Amino acid sequence: MHVGILTGGGDCPGLNAVIRAVTLALVRECGARVTGIERGFQGLLTRHARPLLPHEVAGILAEGGTVLGTHNRCDPFAAGDDRSGAAMDYVRELGLDALVAIGGDGTMTIAHRFEGLGLPVVGVPKTIDNDLQHTERSFGFDSAVAVVSEALDRLRTTARSHGRVMIAETMGRYAGWIALEGGMAGGADAILLPELPYDVDRVAAYCRAREAGGGSTLICIAEGAHGRGRALTLSQRIADSPDPLRLGGVAHALQHQLQPLLASEVRATVLGHTQRGGSPTAYDRVLATRFGYHAAQLVKARRWGRMVALQGDHCVSVALSEVAGRSRRVPADHALVQAARGIGVELGVA
Repeated sequence: MHVGILTGGGDCPGLNAVIRAVTLALVRECGARVTGIERGFQGLLTRHARPLLPHEVAGILAEGGTVLGTHNRCDPFAAGDDRSGAAMDYVRELGLDALVAIGGDGTMTIAHRFEGLGLPVVGVPKTIDNDLQHTERSFGFDSAVAVVSEALDRLRTTARSHGRVMIAETMGRYAGWIALEGGMAGGADAILLPELPYDVDRVAAYCRAREAGGGSTLICIAEGAHGRGRALTLSQRIADSPDPLRLGGVAHALQHQLQPLLASEVRATVLGHTQRGGSPTAYDRVLATRFGYHAAQLVKARRWGRMVALQGDHCVSVALSEVAGRSRRVPADHALVQAARGIGVELGVA
């Protein structure tokens, strides 16, 4: 059996751990030949691929990023520029029997479409946003939360020293999982999520109450959060991207909204790609290894069109058709949202 592996979409800690586990398991248990496709689906168009040998991947568990490279602006099925036929020509030229696609919702959508062209596919969920349907965790998320938690710990001390309001902006696109878990782990006083449009006046009143008591305020806000009745804050638009809207800058927007309403100085910090970089946490190393091994088992059993998922701490698989084009957002009644309310964290809504 000859199996290809690619990593699509944004990078995150844990990608190399999956590549390692898939490769080692397929070689050891199936005697398979494994080929890495470089720069995601773009590699199928530019014809860049290389063999993956056990000794080459054995030591990459703790490395951040992806040794194969990735690309988040290449959709072979793009409207008006459909090059999926050329990609399939290269698949046949390589002699691939199957493809393991590691990525988020965009990657799973593209993988599902290749399945429709006759390419056997297995998916592995990757996103720091933790917003893929039917899996309770995606690797990379825990590492991002750890970065947010540490950043909030650092911002807390400087906020206290100056009596400031400090705002930290996290990634997450339209889902607030990173801000919610990172904010809780870092002891944020207020957490603002895309799923709960906030009232600026309510947030300002909360900060003033803390001012009156001589305290500082630490706010954790997701990049997709927005004030009630306000549009999303965009950093840019990229016309040729599968996801043309780039979010970002909401922390500075909130800073400018709050400053006239408060006596305290308001500062904003955008954590940005620090959440994607660096070595994976121990949890993500283990989860990525579990996912990679389970993906190899799906290939071994020829269970195509499936994505590995974590449900109740068990690795299972779900149909790619149930994941493609869908996202998982924070429910308003989620247990962690309720816990935040219960301990007095301000969410910007009643």
